[in-house]
Amino acid sequence: MSGLTAAYVLHAKPYRETSAIVDLFTPDGRSRAVLRGARGSKGSAARPFQPLEIELAGRSELKTLRRAESTAPAHWLQGDYLFSGLYLNELLVRLLPLEEPHPPLFADYQLTLSALACSQSLEPLLRGFEWRLLDELGYGFSLDCDAAGHALEPSAFYRFNQDHGLELACEVFAPGLLLGRDLQALSRAEWHTPGVLTTAKRLMRQALAPHLGSRPLLSRELFRTR
Repeated sequence: MSGLTAAYVLHAKPYRETSAIVDLFTPDGRSRAVLRGARGSKGSAARPFQPLEIELAGRSELKTLRRAESTAPAHWLQGDYLFSGLYLNELLVRLLPLEEPHPPLFADYQLTLSALACSQSLEPLLRGFEWRLLDELGYGFSLDCDAAGHALEPSAFYRFNQDHGLELACEVFAPGLLLGRDLQALSRAEWHTPGVLTTAKRLMRQALAPHLGSRPLLSRELFRTR
């Protein structure tokens, strides 16, 4: 990456005496870089949710953050909205490969942060971002039909298969099953329909789990312990 580009810091950890290693999200993808002087005057560049303009140097995976300047006030998130922003950041750190461009996802991240800062309805924002993240990474699946190509039946139950998408379930009492009418309403983004938010959360958990692995998300623990 050369020249200046828009960016956000997803995560920062101390490095040596005064520096930090930062995970950055830009339209060119996720990058990892050393920010020198992070515990001094440059510390503000390591804050999350701060729109930045950056310049990176180096050819290895661990680059040097040569320049980082704020381009707008940071998004001010509080309470569950703060935890949600941290959750988005953790998803991106865990799922995005290094240096793989995702301009549409970067634009979507910017819009989602702005919506969180405006205290818009939380669950639709999170579920929508999760869905678009999976689709951008090539893990998307249809909500209009099952894995066999058949239209969903409102009264039928479906299970999620990570390789094929939604599959018709023969049983109705197994854990994790999803009702057809709820999936149909979800495909139309009818968030106020009873059952849709619960179905969306269950489905996204199942769809994300194979890609996140067994290590728990720290941001999810914040919701449980608040």
